[in-house]
Amino acid sequence: MTKSFWHLLVLSSLMFLSDPVSSMAGPPTDQIKATVDNAVGLLRESGNTTAAAKDRREQLRQILFARFDFSEMARRALGAHWRRRTSTEQQEFVQLFTELLERQYAGIIESYTDEKIVYVGERTDGAFAEVNSKIFTAKGQELSINYKAQLVGQEWKVYDVIAEEISLVNNFRSQFNRVISSSSYEELVRRLREKQADVIPVKN
Repeated sequence: MTKSFWHLLVLSSLMFLSDPVSSMAGPPTDQIKATVDNAVGLLRESGNTTAAAKDRREQLRQILFARFDFSEMARRALGAHWRRRTSTEQQEFVQLFTELLERQYAGIIESYTDEKIVYVGERTDGAFAEVNSKIFTAKGQELSINYKAQLVGQEWKVYDVIAEEISLVNNFRSQFNRVISSSSYEELVRRLREKQADVIPVKN
């Protein structure tokens, strides 16, 4: 996955900073806003020491990733291969997939720079919803970011992010399918485990 896609994903996760939520917004938008308000407040208030940066990253992970349904994202990303795995294998894959996103996310989370966010709609269909937004950068670029979420209990959990018409889940599914088709599921797991050793430095 390209760095630019991840930058879009980070920006979309720090939404609602500049513009108030429309009165037409429903619970999916409201819940995401509450989560992101906490994250933005943390970014503004935390210190610049190495210790503070490490603590900030852990708190951001807890705040932002609480809104993502990683089990559902992992299942969708693995596609048809999910049903062929045992319960133990599925649990391991969810863990590896979650850690993969956390590592990718952590490296650029502090790059947010007050981009302007505008909401253009929210659609709900029973237990599923999509929140559509646009990002306006300082360079005048207009980028579309859509969240897909499902209702889990009383919480709307994100299971996919569409950045400039590129699905996060579909992107991973294509990558995973290539590895499994050219080699094996075991090789995919080996590569994911290998990435666990990657260390992302904390920015001061």
